[in-house]
Amino acid sequence: MVKKYLTTLKSSGIAPYIWSVFSILPFYFIFQSSSTIDIIIGIILTILFFITYRLAFISKKWPVYLWTCILICISIIMTIHFQFVYFAFYIAYYNGNIKNRIAFLTLYIIHLVATTISINYNFILRDELFLSQLPFIIIIWISVILLPFNLYNKKKQEKLEEQLEYANKRIADLVKQEERQRIARDLHDTLGQKLSLIGLKSDLARRLVYKDPEQSRNEMKDVQQTARTALNEVRKMVSQMRGIRIKEELVLIKQLLDAAQIKFICSNELKLSNVSIFLENILSMCMKEAVTNVVKHSKATECEITIEQTANEICIKIKDNGIGIGRDYDSLKGHGLLGIKERLEFVNGTLEIIEQDGTAIIMKVPSVIKQTD
Repeated sequence: MVKKYLTTLKSSGIAPYIWSVFSILPFYFIFQSSSTIDIIIGIILTILFFITYRLAFISKKWPVYLWTCILICISIIMTIHFQFVYFAFYIAYYNGNIKNRIAFLTLYIIHLVATTISINYNFILRDELFLSQLPFIIIIWISVILLPFNLYNKKKQEKLEEQLEYANKRIADLVKQEERQRIARDLHDTLGQKLSLIGLKSDLARRLVYKDPEQSRNEMKDVQQTARTALNEVRKMVSQMRGIRIKEELVLIKQLLDAAQIKFICSNELKLSNVSIFLENILSMCMKEAVTNVVKHSKATECEITIEQTANEICIKIKDNGIGIGRDYDSLKGHGLLGIKERLEFVNGTLEIIEQDGTAIIMKVPSVIKQTD
């Protein structure tokens, strides 16, 4: 129980203490009055303020205007009659929690005008108790101006973050669903056809085993070859689903460039940290496509790959000394760069193409911290 209390206290900070002081403070100002009637009125107004404040928080639509106007009236009376201006802070905090923009702006303006008038009125009267609080009154007035907008924007940002989180979850679910459907299609297209063929040839071999043993042996050889082909396709499919790291892709890229007699240059040692396998797989596919373009279309003799990671992004630059590519849409589509661009946009990345002494393809993606257990 104590541990739970300490955890709650740690998360809330000093805010409960500030509100506690503000809740007790009006009674100090009320008992400064010499008249018993004034003291009774002050206590009633204070109790009525907190009751109305609670009702305002649990209300919706038009009652919000009613309760807020009552709160503002009580705050004005307490400011003018008892020199207690701190109820304005409560109202400013409540205004910041109003979700409707029109209601927020309307009540914000009414409250700011009313508080400003009541403070200026006390300045004209030059009450000694009021003037002695001048630094705190200035702070409260600034809070009335800034606090509602700060809270309103914070609530709006929290709502947008919730919507973004929900959208990300939906995207993740759709990606999983699409991946399941793709796996199902791949299994049907690979194993389904091969297993059907194995079944038919096995049945045929069984019937020919006595009538035509030679043909039966040929059919069994076909069954064996089909089984091996199916096994290789399954291994390839599993390898594709596992994903590939950038470090592994660089090895394959070097082999591809060596086979094409293109000099491979890697200007810095790969040191990526806290990058998810999903993001590395996307970048690996983009690198593979870009290097394939170099081999097929660039007529280059050198290909340089630079990989840099900063706190905010990962940048991969693939530079060749070839003939360059066209700038039109059809050229991008023909070279597969449109596919690279779409993959990068899926992870909020960008693609930049620079033609100068060859072609430089620059891919940038935000650094995504890998979740650890």
